[in-house]
Amino acid sequence: MKTTITNEQGKTTVTVEGRIDTLTSPEFLKETEPLTTSENPDITIDCKNLQYISSAGLRALLILQKNVKVNNGTLILTNVIPAIKEIFKMTGFEKIFTIK
Repeated sequence: MKTTITNEQGKTTVTVEGRIDTLTSPEFLKETEPLTTSENPDITIDCKNLQYISSAGLRALLILQKNVKVNNGTLILTNVIPAIKEIFKMTGFEKIFTIK
């Protein structure tokens, strides 16, 4: 997994490549959790190159979502490929996250 973090005009974009799974989810959280500590964090996760997400990856996104909401921010997932969208649909996560 590779993450690239950019910040423009107070909006943060995290581009994820590869897999978020049991091995990589701790690294994903380590890199993204600091982004949630500011007031009103606006974070977009660009998933166009996300190939796979496991239950550990879903849990990492839930933790990120919770931390963003605590600070009155927004978390948006964009460019989610059909296979990943199906996982969100099957698990009910499509109702928890804003997916564009």
